[in-house]
Parts: sequence; structure tokens; C-alpha cells
Amino acid sequence: MKRAMPNANAVDMNMLGVFRYSKRALHLVWQTSSKLTLGLAILTLFAGVLPAAMAYVGQLIVDAVVAAMDTYQETGELHYFPAMYYVLLEGVLVLGLSASQRGLAALQAILRALLGQRVNMMILEKAQQLSLSQFEDSEFYDKLVRARREASSRPLALVNKTFSLLQNAISLVSFSVLLWQFSPWALLVLVIGALPSFIAEAKFSGDAFLLARWRSPEVRQQNYLETLLAREDNIKEVRLFQLSKRFINRYRDIFVKLFKENKRLIVRREFWGFVLGIISTLVFYGAYGWIVTSTVIGAITLGQMTMYLLLFKQGQAAVASSLTSISGMYEDNLYLSNLYEYLEQDTLAQQKGANKGPLMGDGIRFENVSFQYPGSDAYALKDITLHIKPGNSLAIVGENGSGKTTLIKLLTRLYTPSHGRILLDGLDLNDWNESALLERIGVIFQDFVRYQFIVGENIGVGDDSRFQDEGGWHHAAELGKATDFINQLSSGYHTQLGRWFKGGQELSGGQWQKIALARAFMREKADILVLDEPTAAMDAGAEAEIFAHFQEHTASKMAILISHRFSTVRLANEIIVMEHGQIIERGDHEQLLAVDGRYAHLFNLQAKGYQ
Repeated sequence: MKRAMPNANAVDMNMLGVFRYSKRALHLVWQTSSKLTLGLAILTLFAGVLPAAMAYVGQLIVDAVVAAMDTYQETGELHYFPAMYYVLLEGVLVLGLSASQRGLAALQAILRALLGQRVNMMILEKAQQLSLSQFEDSEFYDKLVRARREASSRPLALVNKTFSLLQNAISLVSFSVLLWQFSPWALLVLVIGALPSFIAEAKFSGDAFLLARWRSPEVRQQNYLETLLAREDNIKEVRLFQLSKRFINRYRDIFVKLFKENKRLIVRREFWGFVLGIISTLVFYGAYGWIVTSTVIGAITLGQMTMYLLLFKQGQAAVASSLTSISGMYEDNLYLSNLYEYLEQDTLAQQKGANKGPLMGDGIRFENVSFQYPGSDAYALKDITLHIKPGNSLAIVGENGSGKTTLIKLLTRLYTPSHGRILLDGLDLNDWNESALLERIGVIFQDFVRYQFIVGENIGVGDDSRFQDEGGWHHAAELGKATDFINQLSSGYHTQLGRWFKGGQELSGGQWQKIALARAFMREKADILVLDEPTAAMDAGAEAEIFAHFQEHTASKMAILISHRFSTVRLANEIIVMEHGQIIERGDHEQLLAVDGRYAHLFNLQAKGYQ
């Protein structure tokens, strides 16, 4: 079904509504560099006054030349000094204007770089304060794409247009003082001549914004297709299944669709800009004829005619530029609404809370915990009740989609239960200080990140406070059984991993999983360790050895194991079987075999596979 473009009201398109971001943009630029912003203001003042001064000096030059010619014809004496003095003065003013414009360009370029970095940092820092559910929301991702697309350049563009408006206003005031001597009506003519272009700019700036906002999902699809076609972790499968032609065609189809919409807007914008620009041209030449006629009948001097023509031409340009700046400010405000719409997303109160619970040593308790993913009516978890004490291990088994990983995400406070509560040492997880809570948890998910860093840093990410601790790297690698291959790498713990950067080496899936396991051991303060299918790429023997080693070094901790291999699961103190988000069986290995239920059925199926 073809989507209809949203109308103006849907995104608060009224002029007064969107201009509320101008003050925030000015404040943001001032915070980025008050000195550079002040420099912009001062140079803007000079650039605004100098054109009128140059026009006035131009009149003095012409009148001085005419006077010198009359004197020479009458007396034969040549008095060229006044004219040459004014020529020199105008040259100084021209240099001053050029210096001001160059200075403005330099300050704007420097501020643009600083401000782009600041806004990008604001976007990235905000991302760290949002919940996981927000990242899994497609509408939120559209907001993120819109915020990042142009928001880093729009605040400075808005400030530049504000200063440009100020500069033109200063110029217009100085022009007006001189034009008033000719006729007050000349000022009205200036404004009337520039209005048509302004109307066209304002109209199509809004349309361009709406179009960009409307097609955010398609832009994200294009970006995703680019990653599929140009990333080493995707290209193998794309080549193997011969998908490149299909994906490139889909990428091209999206471009064609977006291009057609953009082309229509460009053609309409330029056509109406030309048609309405004819009115501005007619007004200017009408004023031109008025000034020339006044000179012919002797109402003004030749020098005044030169000045008024220059003033009118520059004045009309200044009015048009002012109105264009207002139109541009309107457009910039629209794009800034994307940035602030993103920055104003609700965030979690991450740093508040207690650093310890009232019942030290009580461990983890799930009390009637249920959870629904945002926008879903189905329960991912339903009435989960568990108690894991220090020194005990829990194994979770179940088919894909049974809720195993969701349970871990709730434990790590990536999600908040829809019903019930989770306690650690007698305190609800929501009442813990996030840093204090996360220091106690070490988790390796099945989709752990393969950082394009050196080996040691890949291990060090497990504990940010010890990121560069080489002694910690070695100890964690020993516990993770990773030293056997690390010592054989070209530069040991300083070997670059991955293929993104020069000299990088790729590891096998099993080796990466040992790196990830070492990462979990890096967090020495953690007394809750979770392994969510981190050894799936290892053979059964290697996995059994890893889990036995893991249990040996977590004897005093709370350990949670998720695995499809029952040879390792059987080592846990307690095993729970999950299905459709609920616990359907629980007990140790022997107890569950005796029940002869789901666990026993799965165990026997897997055992037959090894016979």
C-alpha cells in the first residue's frame, strides 16, 4: 500500500511552533565556544555596516569626480586629491569587508567542526541512557536516523542564518537612512520585491523536511543493505547464496523511488522560484527607472544616482537574504526538532539507588515474574519463581524462543518485569544503583561482540576499570582456557583481531568464544556469572572441559548456564526446563530423569545422537 506523506499539522509545521528551537540552538553554540560565537557577532556587525559605508563613499567619489571635471573646465586647474582620497578610503573599506567575510568563514568552519562533534557526542551519550526496548522499536530507530542525519550541522547553520539576518538588518538600517533621503516609498518597494522569493522558499523548505522525515524507513533499509553488501561478516553468505544481485536491485529500487520524489520537489521548487523571481526583477527595474528619471530631471545628482542604484540593488539583496535566512531558520528548526525529539526521549534513572541489599548472601530471587515485550500481547515469561543462592549453579534448558535469554535480560536489568519482581540480596533490582549492580554481574551472551581491537582489549572490556590491565588479561585468559592459542598469535595479547584494520587476524568461532569467556572472568568482583550458549561453536569435549573448569572457579558464586548440550547441563545444582516462557520442570539431573518428562525426553534424544 502506498503511504501518504504526512501533512504539515502532523509534525508541528507552524512557524511559531518550530522557532522555539532557535534559542536552544544559540545556547548550544554558545556552550560549544563562547569566544568564537562572540567573534562571529562582532564580524557580523562589521560586515553589516561596511556595504552602506562603501555605497556612501562611492557617491562621494562620483560627486568629487564631477566637481573636479567642472573645476577643470572652468579654471583649467586639476583638483584630483578629494576623489583619490575617497578612492583610497573605499579601498580600505573593501579590504575591511573582505577581512570580515574571511574571518566569518574561518570562524564558521571551526565552529562547525566543534559543534558537529558536540552534537554527535550528545546523540551517542543519550543512546547509553535509553532502554533496550527503545532500541528494538522501529519508530525509535527512525528518530535516531533523523537525529543523526543532519542535526550535527543544523545548529550552526541556524546560528549562521541568525547572524546573517542580523548582518542584513544592520545593512538595511544603514541603507534605509540613505534611501529615506530619496523617498520613504523606496523602502516599501524593497520589501515587496523580495516577498515572492521568500514565500517560495518557506513553502518548499517545509516540503523538503516532510519528505526527508517521511522516508526515514527507506533510508534505514538502504543503510542496512549497504552493510549486507559491504561487511566481511555478511559478504560470505551473500556470495554463497548469490544474493548480491537481488540486494543491489533492491538498493537501486529504493534509490529510484526516493530520487523520483526528490526530483519532483526540486523541479517544483526551482520552477516556482523562477516564476516568483520575475516579480522581484520587475520591481527592481521599475525602481531603476524611477532613480534614472529623477537624475535626468535634476532631482538628484549623478553621484546620488550611483549611490541609490547601488543601495537599492544591495538593499533588495539584503531583504531577499533576510527573508531567505528566516526561511532557512524555519527549515533548520524543523530539522532540529528531530534532534530534540530524540534527546527528549525518556531515560532510565540509571545511577540512583542502593549499593547493597538488606539480606547479604540471600542471592537472587524471581518472585512471580512475567514479561511482555513492548507492543506484544503475548507473554515472553509467565510467573517465573526462582531462588539462586551463592555457591549454587542453575542450568536453563529449553527450545529456542522458550524465554531463556529473556530471563537473563531481566536479571541484568536490560528490561523491567511487567509483573512481579527480581531481588538481589533482598533488594529489588530497580532499587539498586546501576553501577553497583552491574559490577556484580558477568554475562556472556550467545551473540557476544567481536571487537575489532587487540586481543588484550577484547578481554579487558569485561571490566572497564581494568581495561588496560595486562596482568588481568593474562589471568582471565588462563581461566577462560584461551592461552593455548593466544600465545601462538603473532603479537600475543597485542595482536589486532578482525579484518577491519591493517594487520588484523581472524579467529575461529571456538577461539572467539574462549575470548568471550575470558572476558567474563575479567570481572573479578562479579559474584553472578551467566553463560548464555557461549560455547556453541566448540565441540562437545571442549565444551564439557570449559564448563567443568567454569564450575571449579565459580564454586562460591551464583552461576547460570544456558546450553543445549545436556552433558554440561547435568553438572548444575538445579536445572529448570522452560517452554513458552514458563518453567515446566525443575530439579537436578537425576530427579528430572526419574520424572521421565520433557527433560528426560530431550536428554535421551541427544544421548542417542552420540551412540
